[in-house]
Amino acid sequence: MKLSVDKEDLVSGLQAVQSVVANRPNRQILSNILLKAYNGMLELTGTDLDVSVVCSIPAKVDEEGELTLPAKKFFGITRELQVGDIRLQVAEDWMCSIQCGNSFFRLKGIPSMEFPLPESLEAHQSFVIKQEIYRDMLRKTQYAISSDESRYVLNGIFHSIKEGKLTMVATDGRRMAMVDQDTGSSDDMEIEAIVPTKAVAELTRLLSTQGDARITLSETHIQYELSGEGQKSILVLAKLVDGKYPNYRQVIPKQVKYRIAMLREEFIYSLKRAEIMTSDKMNSVKMTFGGNLLTITANTPDVGEVRETLAVKFDEEEISVAFNPSYLIDPLKIVDDDEVYFELLDQLSPGVLKINGPFLYVIMPMRVN
Repeated sequence: MKLSVDKEDLVSGLQAVQSVVANRPNRQILSNILLKAYNGMLELTGTDLDVSVVCSIPAKVDEEGELTLPAKKFFGITRELQVGDIRLQVAEDWMCSIQCGNSFFRLKGIPSMEFPLPESLEAHQSFVIKQEIYRDMLRKTQYAISSDESRYVLNGIFHSIKEGKLTMVATDGRRMAMVDQDTGSSDDMEIEAIVPTKAVAELTRLLSTQGDARITLSETHIQYELSGEGQKSILVLAKLVDGKYPNYRQVIPKQVKYRIAMLREEFIYSLKRAEIMTSDKMNSVKMTFGGNLLTITANTPDVGEVRETLAVKFDEEEISVAFNPSYLIDPLKIVDDDEVYFELLDQLSPGVLKINGPFLYVIMPMRVN
């Protein structure tokens, strides 16, 4: 293998694939990136067997070939080289020469035949969505993913396509985030899949504010083809979480007694200040609505107490309800609306946060002292 490639293109490509590589894999080859040079392109692949990322960048290929190199070392070398063309040449002993300007490195590689290539996807159904829209949907749900491995079906974002609408849901049993978006897909397309947490994290990092994403699903995998800038293209392939997602619609309250409009920025900063006075053992704040005011209080014996007051339109009978403040702050940080709506039935029922858009967040209450 012998080629030259622009430093900025190579750094960009390595940034796309190297983060999926495990820090301490049980097989040495999994700490490497596969380089494949052919037809005027350099294809870079990283995998941890569950999630694979492939990035193709333009290159001047003098001799086609392939090799795997240690991901962290290769990325570290490339990132520190001066701007210009980087020349790569592989010798028979799998030693790769890296030259740019006055810098010269030799990095030991491993033959490509040992690298576990991503499984070929037997397409089942596919659709196209704008990358910016899909990334926004991921951001509005991913913070609610469960990290409890014993409830593995919650370790990802549930995707459902029905009647041309994509619904994403994430829950950890204490809160749930849901967002909808029309896809323009045919009304007879029906898909249900759970995209795992690591794939969600990689996609949030790789998705752009421009271009489309073609999403293809099989029974066991999901594949994303991301159109990039210039000749750069990215492919992400991930194993789906195997299992049936719980009926999330059951936790959405069917009745609402109170609906309170609040300014998002005032609400979130009041919650952040109140959260300071909570502790790991007492991580709740009490919200009392009454007299056109919202009073947020936290009282932790070993820490102290706080009281925050906001003006709201609420002249009903006084009602108090307690929540984990961080669970309310998470969605408020993500949505952009100036005004949000909080819905309640009583102090024992879940609260619902909404905006003027296809987003809904359900949060379970805590005991009021």
